[in-house]
Amino acid sequence: MTTDPLLTAYDDQLRTGAEMARATSVDQDGPLWRAVFDHGGFVSYRDLGGVSGTALDALVARTVAHYRDDTDVESFEWKSRGHDLPADLGDRLVAHGLVAEPVETVMIGEASLLAVDVPLADTPDGPVVVRRVLPGPTAADDLTRMLAAQESVFGGGRGPSLASSMRELEKDASEFWVAEVGDTVVCGGRLTPVEGTEFAGIWGGSTLPDFRGRGIYRALVSARARSALDRGIRYIHSDCTDMSRPILERSGLRAVTTTTPYVWTR
Repeated sequence: MTTDPLLTAYDDQLRTGAEMARATSVDQDGPLWRAVFDHGGFVSYRDLGGVSGTALDALVARTVAHYRDDTDVESFEWKSRGHDLPADLGDRLVAHGLVAEPVETVMIGEASLLAVDVPLADTPDGPVVVRRVLPGPTAADDLTRMLAAQESVFGGGRGPSLASSMRELEKDASEFWVAEVGDTVVCGGRLTPVEGTEFAGIWGGSTLPDFRGRGIYRALVSARARSALDRGIRYIHSDCTDMSRPILERSGLRAVTTTTPYVWTR
Protein backbone atom coordinates (compact mmCIF):
# COMPACT_ATOMS: atom_id res chain seq x y z
CA MET A 1 0.00 0.00 0.00
CA THR A 2 1.31 3.43 -0.90
CA THR A 3 1.25 6.41 1.43
CA ASP A 4 1.99 8.87 -1.39
CA PRO A 5 -1.22 10.92 -1.83
CA LEU A 6 -0.47 11.71 -5.48
CA LEU A 7 0.12 8.07 -6.32
CA THR A 8 -3.00 7.06 -4.40
CA ALA A 9 -5.03 9.63 -6.33
CA TYR A 10 -3.54 8.28 -9.57
CA ASP A 11 -4.42 4.67 -8.75
CA ASP A 12 -7.89 5.53 -7.45
CA GLN A 13 -8.95 8.00 -10.12
CA LEU A 14 -7.05 7.26 -13.31
CA ARG A 15 -6.93 3.50 -13.68
CA THR A 16 -9.58 1.13 -15.07
CA GLY A 17 -12.85 2.94 -15.88
CA ALA A 18 -11.31 6.36 -16.43
CA GLU A 19 -9.03 4.90 -19.10
CA MET A 20 -11.88 3.18 -20.92
CA ALA A 21 -14.26 6.11 -21.35
CA ARG A 22 -13.59 6.52 -25.08
CA ALA A 23 -13.34 2.84 -25.99
CA THR A 24 -15.59 1.31 -28.61
CA SER A 25 -15.94 -1.84 -26.48
CA VAL A 26 -14.89 -2.98 -23.00
CA ASP A 27 -14.98 -6.31 -21.20
CA GLN A 28 -13.50 -7.59 -17.97
CA ASP A 29 -11.63 -10.73 -16.96
CA GLY A 30 -10.90 -10.85 -13.23
CA PRO A 31 -9.02 -7.66 -12.36
CA LEU A 32 -8.39 -6.76 -16.00
CA TRP A 33 -10.29 -4.23 -18.07
CA ARG A 34 -9.84 -5.00 -21.76
CA ALA A 35 -10.82 -2.35 -24.27
CA VAL A 36 -10.82 -1.78 -28.00
CA PHE A 37 -10.16 1.71 -29.32
CA ASP A 38 -9.95 2.94 -32.90
CA HIS A 39 -6.18 2.62 -32.75
CA GLY A 40 -6.04 -0.83 -31.11
CA GLY A 41 -6.55 -2.76 -27.90
CA PHE A 42 -5.71 -1.66 -24.38
CA VAL A 43 -5.49 -3.51 -21.06
CA SER A 44 -5.44 -1.94 -17.60
CA TYR A 45 -6.44 -2.56 -13.98
CA ARG A 46 -6.38 -0.92 -10.54
CA ASP A 47 -4.14 -3.76 -9.35
CA LEU A 48 -3.93 -7.47 -10.08
CA GLY A 49 -5.57 -8.43 -6.79
CA GLY A 50 -2.85 -10.87 -5.81
CA VAL A 51 -2.98 -12.90 -9.03
CA SER A 52 0.46 -14.39 -9.62
CA GLY A 53 2.31 -17.48 -10.83
CA THR A 54 0.37 -19.92 -13.00
CA ALA A 55 -2.88 -18.03 -12.45
CA LEU A 56 -1.27 -14.90 -13.91
CA ASP A 57 0.08 -16.90 -16.85
CA ALA A 58 -3.44 -18.15 -17.53
CA LEU A 59 -4.83 -14.62 -17.33
CA VAL A 60 -2.25 -13.33 -19.82
CA ALA A 61 -2.89 -16.27 -22.16
CA ARG A 62 -6.64 -15.61 -22.10
CA THR A 63 -6.04 -11.95 -22.86
CA VAL A 64 -3.83 -12.72 -25.87
CA ALA A 65 -6.45 -15.19 -27.10
CA HIS A 66 -9.19 -12.61 -26.62
CA TYR A 67 -7.55 -10.01 -28.84
CA ARG A 68 -6.31 -12.59 -31.33
CA ASP A 69 -9.60 -14.46 -31.78
CA ASP A 70 -12.40 -12.09 -30.75
CA THR A 71 -11.29 -8.75 -32.21
CA ASP A 72 -9.91 -7.30 -35.41
CA VAL A 73 -7.19 -5.22 -33.74
CA GLU A 74 -3.69 -5.40 -35.11
CA SER A 75 -2.11 -4.87 -31.69
CA PHE A 76 -2.94 -4.32 -28.05
CA GLU A 77 -1.09 -2.67 -25.19
CA TRP A 78 -0.89 -4.02 -21.65
CA LYS A 79 -0.12 -0.92 -19.59
CA SER A 80 1.97 -1.87 -16.57
CA ARG A 81 3.18 0.41 -13.78
CA GLY A 82 6.42 0.25 -11.86
CA HIS A 83 4.74 -0.26 -8.49
CA ASP A 84 2.52 -3.10 -9.72
CA LEU A 85 2.82 -6.56 -8.21
CA PRO A 86 3.96 -9.21 -8.82
CA ALA A 87 7.47 -8.06 -9.69
CA ASP A 88 7.83 -10.70 -12.44
CA LEU A 89 4.80 -9.45 -14.40
CA GLY A 90 6.97 -8.10 -17.22
CA ASP A 91 8.82 -11.38 -17.64
CA ARG A 92 5.53 -13.26 -17.87
CA LEU A 93 4.14 -10.87 -20.47
CA VAL A 94 7.26 -11.25 -22.59
CA ALA A 95 7.00 -15.03 -22.30
CA HIS A 96 3.55 -14.78 -23.90
CA GLY A 97 4.82 -12.82 -26.89
CA LEU A 98 4.41 -9.24 -25.77
CA VAL A 99 7.26 -6.80 -26.36
CA ALA A 100 8.32 -4.17 -23.82
CA GLU A 101 8.45 -0.62 -25.13
CA PRO A 102 10.54 2.14 -23.53
CA VAL A 103 9.79 2.96 -19.91
CA GLU A 104 8.06 6.29 -19.30
CA THR A 105 7.71 8.25 -16.08
CA VAL A 106 4.30 9.12 -14.66
CA MET A 107 4.37 12.77 -13.61
CA ILE A 108 1.67 14.48 -11.53
CA GLY A 109 1.32 17.96 -10.11
CA GLU A 110 -0.89 20.97 -9.61
CA ALA A 111 -1.99 22.59 -12.88
CA SER A 112 -1.24 25.99 -11.36
CA LEU A 113 2.46 25.14 -11.27
CA LEU A 114 2.55 24.80 -15.05
CA ALA A 115 0.53 27.88 -15.98
CA VAL A 116 3.46 30.28 -16.27
CA ASP A 117 4.62 32.75 -18.90
CA VAL A 118 7.09 31.22 -21.35
CA PRO A 119 8.83 33.71 -23.66
CA LEU A 120 9.31 32.46 -27.20
CA ALA A 121 11.96 33.93 -29.44
CA ASP A 122 11.51 33.96 -33.20
CA THR A 123 13.07 31.10 -35.12
CA PRO A 124 15.09 31.59 -38.33
CA ASP A 125 11.92 30.52 -40.14
CA GLY A 126 9.66 33.02 -38.40
CA PRO A 127 7.75 33.49 -35.12
CA VAL A 128 6.25 30.65 -33.09
CA VAL A 129 2.47 30.83 -32.70
CA VAL A 130 0.77 28.70 -30.02
CA ARG A 131 -2.95 28.21 -30.52
CA ARG A 132 -5.82 25.90 -29.78
CA VAL A 133 -7.38 24.00 -32.69
CA LEU A 134 -11.09 24.84 -32.80
CA PRO A 135 -13.94 23.11 -34.64
CA GLY A 136 -14.49 24.55 -38.07
CA PRO A 137 -13.49 24.28 -41.72
CA THR A 138 -9.73 24.17 -41.04
CA ALA A 139 -9.86 21.69 -38.14
CA ALA A 140 -9.23 18.57 -40.23
CA ASP A 141 -6.18 20.14 -41.87
CA ASP A 142 -4.86 21.37 -38.51
CA LEU A 143 -5.23 17.92 -36.94
CA THR A 144 -3.76 16.16 -39.97
CA ARG A 145 -0.63 18.29 -39.75
CA MET A 146 -0.43 17.87 -35.97
CA LEU A 147 -0.80 14.08 -36.10
CA ALA A 148 1.79 13.83 -38.89
CA ALA A 149 4.27 15.82 -36.81
CA GLN A 150 3.68 13.57 -33.81
CA GLU A 151 4.03 10.41 -35.87
CA SER A 152 7.32 11.68 -37.29
CA VAL A 153 8.67 12.01 -33.74
CA PHE A 154 7.08 9.08 -31.89
CA GLY A 155 6.46 6.58 -34.69
CA GLY A 156 4.79 3.30 -33.81
CA GLY A 157 1.57 3.88 -35.73
CA ARG A 158 -0.63 3.51 -32.63
CA GLY A 159 -1.46 7.15 -32.09
CA PRO A 160 -5.01 8.45 -32.44
CA SER A 161 -6.51 8.54 -35.91
CA LEU A 162 -7.77 11.67 -37.61
CA ALA A 163 -11.34 10.40 -37.33
CA SER A 164 -11.11 9.77 -33.58
CA SER A 165 -9.36 13.11 -33.05
CA MET A 166 -12.11 14.92 -34.92
CA ARG A 167 -14.73 13.23 -32.74
CA GLU A 168 -12.81 14.24 -29.60
CA LEU A 169 -12.61 17.80 -30.86
CA GLU A 170 -16.25 18.07 -31.81
CA LYS A 171 -17.42 16.61 -28.48
CA ASP A 172 -14.99 18.82 -26.52
CA ALA A 173 -13.64 15.62 -24.99
CA SER A 174 -10.08 16.78 -25.69
CA GLU A 175 -8.45 20.04 -26.56
CA PHE A 176 -5.84 20.04 -29.32
CA TRP A 177 -3.04 22.59 -29.23
CA VAL A 178 -0.35 23.34 -31.81
CA ALA A 179 2.75 25.47 -32.04
CA GLU A 180 3.32 26.61 -35.61
CA VAL A 181 6.09 28.31 -37.52
CA GLY A 182 4.49 29.47 -40.73
CA ASP A 183 2.45 26.56 -42.05
CA THR A 184 4.53 23.96 -40.19
CA VAL A 185 3.28 22.37 -36.98
CA VAL A 186 6.50 22.12 -34.97
CA CYS A 187 4.86 20.85 -31.75
CA GLY A 188 1.41 19.56 -30.92
CA GLY A 189 -0.38 18.03 -27.98
CA ARG A 190 -3.71 17.28 -26.34
CA LEU A 191 -5.36 18.20 -23.07
CA THR A 192 -7.81 15.51 -22.03
CA PRO A 193 -9.95 16.13 -18.94
CA VAL A 194 -10.79 12.90 -17.13
CA GLU A 195 -14.49 13.03 -16.35
CA GLY A 196 -15.38 12.48 -12.70
CA THR A 197 -11.84 13.12 -11.47
CA GLU A 198 -9.60 16.03 -10.50
CA PHE A 199 -7.26 15.26 -13.40
CA ALA A 200 -6.53 16.14 -16.97
CA GLY A 201 -3.84 14.47 -19.02
CA ILE A 202 -1.40 16.21 -21.32
CA TRP A 203 -0.37 14.03 -24.23
CA GLY A 204 1.86 14.52 -27.22
CA GLY A 205 4.07 17.56 -26.97
CA SER A 206 6.28 16.20 -29.72
CA THR A 207 8.62 18.95 -30.91
CA LEU A 208 10.31 18.53 -34.27
CA PRO A 209 14.07 18.06 -33.79
CA ASP A 210 15.09 21.27 -35.57
CA PHE A 211 12.95 23.35 -33.20
CA ARG A 212 13.94 21.89 -29.83
CA GLY A 213 15.61 23.86 -27.06
CA ARG A 214 13.54 26.99 -27.68
CA GLY A 215 10.90 26.62 -24.95
CA ILE A 216 8.19 25.55 -27.40
CA TYR A 217 7.28 22.40 -25.45
CA ARG A 218 7.05 24.40 -22.20
CA ALA A 219 4.87 27.01 -23.88
CA LEU A 220 2.49 24.34 -25.14
CA VAL A 221 2.35 22.78 -21.66
CA SER A 222 1.64 26.18 -20.11
CA ALA A 223 -1.18 26.92 -22.55
CA ARG A 224 -2.85 23.61 -21.77
CA ALA A 225 -2.41 24.08 -18.02
CA ARG A 226 -4.11 27.48 -18.18
CA SER A 227 -6.99 25.94 -20.04
CA ALA A 228 -7.21 23.13 -17.46
CA LEU A 229 -7.44 25.68 -14.66
CA ASP A 230 -10.22 27.45 -16.54
CA ARG A 231 -12.08 24.12 -16.52
CA GLY A 232 -11.67 23.77 -12.75
CA ILE A 233 -9.10 20.97 -13.03
CA ARG A 234 -6.62 20.61 -10.18
CA TYR A 235 -4.06 18.04 -11.31
CA ILE A 236 -2.14 17.48 -14.52
CA HIS A 237 -0.71 14.05 -15.29
CA SER A 238 1.53 12.88 -18.06
CA ASP A 239 3.46 9.79 -19.11
CA CYS A 240 6.69 11.39 -20.20
CA THR A 241 9.94 10.45 -21.86
CA ASP A 242 13.38 11.20 -20.49
CA MET A 243 13.43 14.24 -22.79
CA SER A 244 10.33 15.91 -21.33
CA ARG A 245 10.68 14.77 -17.72
CA PRO A 246 13.24 17.45 -16.70
CA ILE A 247 11.00 20.17 -18.14
CA LEU A 248 7.99 18.98 -16.17
CA GLU A 249 10.06 18.53 -13.01
CA ARG A 250 11.33 22.09 -13.25
CA SER A 251 7.71 23.18 -13.52
CA GLY A 252 6.85 21.42 -10.26
CA LEU A 253 5.46 18.07 -11.36
CA ARG A 254 6.70 15.01 -9.52
CA ALA A 255 7.52 11.50 -10.65
CA VAL A 256 5.23 9.08 -8.82
CA THR A 257 5.84 5.82 -10.71
CA THR A 258 6.84 4.49 -14.11
CA THR A 259 4.83 2.88 -16.85
CA THR A 260 5.97 0.30 -19.37
CA PRO A 261 3.75 -0.60 -22.31
CA TYR A 262 3.91 -4.26 -23.30
CA VAL A 263 2.64 -4.68 -26.83
CA TRP A 264 1.28 -7.70 -28.67
CA THR A 265 1.13 -7.48 -32.46
CA ARG A 266 -0.91 -9.76 -34.68
